[in-house]
Amino acid sequence: MSTKQLINRMVILGLGLIGGSLAKAAKERGLVAEVVAWGHREASLKLGVELGIIDRYSLELSEAVAGADIIVIATPTQISEKMIHQLADIGVGDCIITDVASVKGNLVAAAEAAFGRVPARMVLAHPIAGSEKSSVTAAKADLYENHRVILTPNEQTDPAALSLVTTLWQAVGAEVVSMAVDEHDHVLAATSHLPHVLAYSLVDALVTMEDRREVFRFAAGGLRDFTRIASSSPQMWQEIVMANREAVLESIEGFLSHLNTLKDHIAEGDDQQIMEIFTRAKAARDDFTEMLASTNATRKP
Repeated sequence: MSTKQLINRMVILGLGLIGGSLAKAAKERGLVAEVVAWGHREASLKLGVELGIIDRYSLELSEAVAGADIIVIATPTQISEKMIHQLADIGVGDCIITDVASVKGNLVAAAEAAFGRVPARMVLAHPIAGSEKSSVTAAKADLYENHRVILTPNEQTDPAALSLVTTLWQAVGAEVVSMAVDEHDHVLAATSHLPHVLAYSLVDALVTMEDRREVFRFAAGGLRDFTRIASSSPQMWQEIVMANREAVLESIEGFLSHLNTLKDHIAEGDDQQIMEIFTRAKAARDDFTEMLASTNATRKP
């Protein structure tokens, strides 16, 4: 996609990996004339200026968002709810409001409480990208290339706002798809939030074992690979799990039921059922791997 300036002033609320990477990508591609950031940690904001990720910053929210064409809420999940209320109190006119959070239902509820309804020019977005690092120093201009971004518009969403947010993400290399809010939160609970819960839980369980030193000493690559995501920010994932707790609980219950079935088969020595579960899982995983490889090959220029 050829790049052209889409936005005069973009404001990033919360300058970490996700918001910083969007700012960096937009600036390097000439999509935005000016990027302003707001946050509580001035050292990180100053670093953002020094690294050329943003043009300027303010510690005062009302000053930061003044004259903005688009505001990107890139704060932790629960803080994002508070940001919506603060933006409603300040008043942002026709400015487009979007975000990068991995849960949407809580933000819809916050918007309805703060504005009386979800503003027509609010387009909630979730980039499926990231790493275990969360600071602005980890920001990458290519973070979103060949990754999906899920938008969750509703019937009242302004088409022009939706078009601009869609074009912005496409211009930084992402594939944009749309989902209903409830569908998004249930899908992400199963595919992202549950795996993180399992990884944290497994590592925590292993740590409590009496022979934990030997367990980790002889841990193989499988444990390392499966628990890699437990190196992510505990605070961030605690907030995500709580923000999406109903859908996460449903996913946990479903998984526990399946795990207990497997446990019973093992206890009963039912080789056939165990083999069927393992074989079915391997086939599904292989299909998933092939699908990813095919998708990635299609996306490459």
